[in-house]
Amino acid sequence: MIDSTEQNIKLEESWKALLSLEFSKDYMQQLKSYLKAELASGHHIFPPGPDYFAALDHTPVDKVKVVILGQDPYHGPGQAHGFCFSVRPGITPPPSLVNIYKELESDLGIPRPDHGCLLSWADQGVLLLNSVLTVRAQNAGSHQGQGWETFTDHIISELNQKHDNLVFILWGSYAQKKGAKIDRNRHLVLQSPHPSPLSSYRGFFGSQPFSKTNQYLQAHGKKPIDWSLPPLSQLSDDS
Repeated sequence: MIDSTEQNIKLEESWKALLSLEFSKDYMQQLKSYLKAELASGHHIFPPGPDYFAALDHTPVDKVKVVILGQDPYHGPGQAHGFCFSVRPGITPPPSLVNIYKELESDLGIPRPDHGCLLSWADQGVLLLNSVLTVRAQNAGSHQGQGWETFTDHIISELNQKHDNLVFILWGSYAQKKGAKIDRNRHLVLQSPHPSPLSSYRGFFGSQPFSKTNQYLQAHGKKPIDWSLPPLSQLSDDS
């Protein structure tokens, strides 16, 4: 649960320092009250409270090299764990992630992984950020417009202004609108249709985001991302 007392926020220290003032603002207090009311009404919220900020916890501010921007968490049981497009080990990859894997194989020749957990990307500097960090079970988009968008806008703004040569991957119109203010002179912005089955054949397939990202990182003296994922047998239960 979000708490306005800084020491009670489970958040990686560099992000806590960058975002601490946000937690005391009115919109975050209203969001905290909203989430408490949701739970008090008997609704299940995904991901679990300790995972709200998992993407930030795994990718400290100065380690960020790539930002993949999602919309809101998966709303099925056991799926969401705080990283956009990722699911816990052992959970069947959803259709959008399956299409991401198809493009990964087409782009870099990396075979489809046997799971849907993207933590190894996050550990290398890929910030897997949803615009909205929570959702009511079985109700997609249910926590939109409650304050999370303001919070994640601030994250994007800070990265845009205080870093150079990041890669922002914006799949679909929602992500592209949210990333509209990113400085294209300082960063690489890769845009394509969403990997959803409804739109993937309109330009997501063949967009080569993974190779383009690594080419840009290497051109600016940064280590490329190893987009291959370890097999399920090598993942821990708490991934």
